[in-house]
Amino acid sequence: MKASQPATAGGKIRAIITGSTGMVGEGVLHECLTHPEVEQILLINRRPCGISHPKVTEIIHENFYDLSSINGKLAGYNACYFCLGVSSVGLKEEEYRRLTYDLTMHVARQLSAVNPDMVFCYVTGSGTDSTEQGRSMWARVKGKTENDLRKLPFRGTYFFRPGFIRPTPGLTRTHKYYYAIGWMYPVLRALFPGYTVTLQEIGLAMIHIVRRGHDRDIVENRDIAAIAKP
Repeated sequence: MKASQPATAGGKIRAIITGSTGMVGEGVLHECLTHPEVEQILLINRRPCGISHPKVTEIIHENFYDLSSINGKLAGYNACYFCLGVSSVGLKEEEYRRLTYDLTMHVARQLSAVNPDMVFCYVTGSGTDSTEQGRSMWARVKGKTENDLRKLPFRGTYFFRPGFIRPTPGLTRTHKYYYAIGWMYPVLRALFPGYTVTLQEIGLAMIHIVRRGHDRDIVENRDIAAIAKP
């Protein structure tokens, strides 16, 4: 896949984060709060995330398909960590596409229009189908979302494809599933390093990729772990 352009030129990171009331978004926010390269964070949520911090401004906005009422507050940011998403379980393709492709593209188009210097990081998943032709419904929809995000005039776009995620201790949005099988992580990491990653590594990799860039826009588990290093 093509390499995205180098990231922000100078200055600190001013990031918009969506999905901070979910597991991945909470983990990314956690890393941003303590990282010296991140100076400002705008959270856009449907409900309050409960975080109060000098870096953080939060907008509560129910309808992500219509951002007109908050559009004036979206300018001046050079990174977006788009962690908002839903499971495909129980959804038909039309509904999953509306909640995934349509929503993501609407927000991204708005952000690219007011922040041409922005680096957009999108959380997809291991197994995403770039051909859009495979048998897996969710993978096709995620693949189309990646492909069309590339066409927007961001400075760079990166697509994070984590597999099994080890949660960050102490965070509250972790799925019970991960707690139930978390004991397996050291074994899985040793045997299948290409399929596992920590939530801390995802957050750090998103911060570092905005500053350093990367030679590919699709970021798999091994890439995430490598980019996360100092």
